[in-house]
Amino acid sequence: MRAMQFVRSWLARSWSMRAAVALALVAALLAIDGATRVAAPASAQAVWPIAAEAAPPGHWRLEQRGAIPMPEASAAAHASFLLAMPADQQSLLTAFWFAGSREGAADVQIAASSLDRSTGLWSRARFVVNAEVLGRQLGFALRRLGNPVAWIDARGQVHLFVVATGMGGWAASRIVHLRQSSQAAGSDVLEFEPVRVLPLSWLWNTSFLVRGAPLPLSDGGMILPAYFELGAKYPVALRFDAEGAFAGLVRISRRQHLLQPSLVMLTPRHWLALMRDAGAQGHVAAAASLDAGDHWQDLADLALTNPDASIAALALRPGQMVLVHNPTAQGRNVLDLSSSSDGEHWRAEQTLERGAAFDEYSYPSIALAGGSLWVSYTDRRQRVAWQRFAYRPD
Repeated sequence: MRAMQFVRSWLARSWSMRAAVALALVAALLAIDGATRVAAPASAQAVWPIAAEAAPPGHWRLEQRGAIPMPEASAAAHASFLLAMPADQQSLLTAFWFAGSREGAADVQIAASSLDRSTGLWSRARFVVNAEVLGRQLGFALRRLGNPVAWIDARGQVHLFVVATGMGGWAASRIVHLRQSSQAAGSDVLEFEPVRVLPLSWLWNTSFLVRGAPLPLSDGGMILPAYFELGAKYPVALRFDAEGAFAGLVRISRRQHLLQPSLVMLTPRHWLALMRDAGAQGHVAAAASLDAGDHWQDLADLALTNPDASIAALALRPGQMVLVHNPTAQGRNVLDLSSSSDGEHWRAEQTLERGAAFDEYSYPSIALAGGSLWVSYTDRRQRVAWQRFAYRPD
């Protein structure tokens, strides 16, 4: 009798209550699924961007700064990603970001611009991924695009990973994998064709997103950091081979409020994941792998404050790591460049931006190209700003 009364009472509740319970159940099942799925054991180690020799003591000095051209009639920009191009190409860097009238609007597309190696000028921005066109190619409608992340495979083809939503917000996203068209492979021509939606969950592969830069491997493959976001939030590492074939995932953290991991290496097999914290702790979170990404364990939070904001980290060579982050307890009006020799202790190198209380400088990206360190970031949601740094020994 009590059981029947409970059922009648539950059925009498509002639709919103039942929907919330169903959503929580789905999120829990997806979290369990993500915790049990694993990638193939590691067959390769991470590789250094710079020859594996310790960096001499020194500091980063600002050399240049500016803004990347915006596509015509685009009032908003966000979530840039910098890709260092091969030395035999005319472009030194290519930047990807999403632009349109506002975040989440139907006219938002993935934009790109390249920095010419000889002139030092950015090309006119153009759109390279359109939600409507991509939806037709995939066979289902898309509403939003965001968070582009790029990588170059062993054959010189550019791969682009974007967050795409149908119904629902960002938490209902899927990761779409695109690849530079075969006719344009190994060139500066940015034309992409979809490979597939990454097969990351049984619920139509939803609730997984990308943001951080891939970690290159010695076999030509890479580890793509990603994260789950539906109720619970947790980071994962996706493994790809040298041609861009997906090989599985490993969960990075057991915690339920971490997202947008950024991967750095201490040694070829000892890696760190530094993460945005959506919980109440308010610090950059960390996890470590001692076996080239096969297994991960949570570490104590760093001393760096994190106001639930995206970060970008890069290990350049042994004992030299950089991090771009918002250092305040609340808001994203200050953006700093910090450095570390061990990934645990960080010192502020430069304040990249300091604005008024409601200004936003966020979602940074870092790349090493032409012997310089390049940083891009969202400038008040209106454009993508960039800065170039040189390392000067003391």
